[in-house]
Amino acid sequence: MAGAGAPGDDELVHTERLSPNFNDRKSPISMLVVHYTELESAEVSINRLCDPEAGVSAHYVISEAGEVTRLVPEEKRAWHAGQSYWRGEKDVNSASIGIELQHPGHALGYREFADAQIDALIPLMARIVKQYDIPRANVVGHSDVAPERKIDPGELFPWDRIAEYELCLAKPDKLDLGDPFDSDGAFYLALERFGYDITGGTKTVEAFQRRWRPELIDGRIDQQIGAILFQLLLDRDRGISR
Repeated sequence: MAGAGAPGDDELVHTERLSPNFNDRKSPISMLVVHYTELESAEVSINRLCDPEAGVSAHYVISEAGEVTRLVPEEKRAWHAGQSYWRGEKDVNSASIGIELQHPGHALGYREFADAQIDALIPLMARIVKQYDIPRANVVGHSDVAPERKIDPGELFPWDRIAEYELCLAKPDKLDLGDPFDSDGAFYLALERFGYDITGGTKTVEAFQRRWRPELIDGRIDQQIGAILFQLLLDRDRGISR
């Protein structure tokens, strides 16, 4: 494992501390997954992500002050997503770049993300999305790819701000609040078609709400989330989004 130092090859990265926790990819990069660390400080987070006994890592950690640290080269498979699934991909680690945001998380006092942190995240995301031609629908949170296990980055993550830069899908702004699905089963099938692993049942519904209607996360299927999902699928089918 290398020590800390300046990477020199990317002006968006401030420091580099290479983790031993990586291996070779089995598929090309097509996703970007956002996490929070749920630890006390960036130093504690980086130490854990570089600990061979912990067996976890990410490509980048961004502190609340906006310092970006590279832990795993992008061409390598970091171990950030665990057991996960998205749009047919069961090895999310192989297909994705993982970015950890230093944050206390829900366990240590959930709060809004620091402006400096998001200011550092956006250009890094922009470079990654452009370089690998990542579809906006594949820029997701950890809770999207592992809804039974994870809730990060959570309901306060500013997806709307990220969407302003066209780096992720925006919430549909025109909704027909009629009921587009005639049963809960039809909603789940549509949710699976959109990309989610629906075996988690209500946990998957909560993950969808956390991403698309964060003001109310109750795991219940209602007309509003049905309308949001229907519009997302309609936009994709029309080629408006991918």
